Amino acid sequence: MKWLDRFLCSGAVCALSWAATAYGAESLDSIIIDAGYDKQTKIAVAPFRAGPEFADLERLEDIVAFDLARSGQFAPEDRANMLSFPTERKEVFFRDWRILGVEYLLLGRLNREFDGAVSVAYELYDVTNERAVVEDRLTAPAAKWRDLGHRIADVVYEAITGVPGAFSTRIVYVLAENAGTSYARYRLELADSDGARARTLYASEQPIMSPSWSPDARRVAYVSFATGRPSIVLQDVVSGERELLPHFRGINGSPVFSPDGRRLAVVLSRDGNPEVYVMNLQDYRLRQITRHHAIDTEPSWTPDGRSLIFTSDRGGRPQIYQMELATNFVERLTFEGRYNARARLLPDGVHLVFVHRREGVDHIAWQDLERGDLKVLTETSLDESPSLAPNGAMLIYATQDQGRGILAVVSIDGRVKYRLPSSQGDVREPSWSPFIDGLQSPF
Repeated sequence: MKWLDRFLCSGAVCALSWAATAYGAESLDSIIIDAGYDKQTKIAVAPFRAGPEFADLERLEDIVAFDLARSGQFAPEDRANMLSFPTERKEVFFRDWRILGVEYLLLGRLNREFDGAVSVAYELYDVTNERAVVEDRLTAPAAKWRDLGHRIADVVYEAITGVPGAFSTRIVYVLAENAGTSYARYRLELADSDGARARTLYASEQPIMSPSWSPDARRVAYVSFATGRPSIVLQDVVSGERELLPHFRGINGSPVFSPDGRRLAVVLSRDGNPEVYVMNLQDYRLRQITRHHAIDTEPSWTPDGRSLIFTSDRGGRPQIYQMELATNFVERLTFEGRYNARARLLPDGVHLVFVHRREGVDHIAWQDLERGDLKVLTETSLDESPSLAPNGAMLIYATQDQGRGILAVVSIDGRVKYRLPSSQGDVREPSWSPFIDGLQSPF
């Protein structure tokens, strides 16, 4: 099977490695799944019917199967075990699939349209009840081949779990090569959520930091040192057009778009002390949010846009606070541990993920703000920069593997974990995009 090099499962622990080199040298090299759910949904993704014109392309069903596998919630049936390869309803013998323990069956048919576009008709069947759960048809330009696979995986994932799929999303991250030397090179990379099809948005001999997405996924904000001092840049993902925002002496950092995309939360030290500000992107007016002699940094927005969450050492150690913008009411959110930072609130507005230091090692933790429960999600070292998938089911973060910076993904309950190693430099500071319609998106 071309979509994986190995697939070994025992209980909740899985190891899955997939070579992404077909998508260019800039792609992250592989995904290694370290853990999944004890009870995975068994699904068969049968080979799609396709003519010889598709022979040189990656199998579309392999893209779908791999997406589902890396969620940790699905166990795709090995093609070698399948008793038949149906491509439409009349060819399906549900008893054969029940013998294999398959719960869901996905099948499809590919066609090339007169204008060169690709169409795929597909159905998802509930094997136990012998009924169709999804029947759909998609058409897209040939260049959107992988996006077709991701879209089908999104539909299947939501139909079975009830949660929107996020396979069609993108990630941006910083790739640093020879950092700390005179040959240093930094690149802001854009890739599929599985690390494939990576391309460089911006390259510099000076550091790049803190990328974040606009809510419409058309722009990214980041910190660039290209001018010799930290400056905040807005860049159009498609055109590459860059806008250098007004900058001030000292720190200009941690840009994060508001949920409506009209404002940017930033950290400035223009008056000598790092404080959180909000910049109106229409006229660049600033509103100072925090006023404290301590260090206030790493802002993020609540989903409703009414409050900011930030890191502050105003209590003596870095902890996480929330300020309501209408009233300036400040509330401390974390109390367990001597170091908590870089917080992001889940879409439900109740659960928080952040960097939590335990026994001198940084991990990613999750906290229920209503009950106060705290759970450490990661067991790697030097974990940092958590960024949530738009469906709130997974988060991506930067960590270390054999002394090199890589990206890793963990589910919000901590049971699904996989890594995205890279053969080039250190990978750091990931940011997961909002939901994207990959079939309509120009990138």
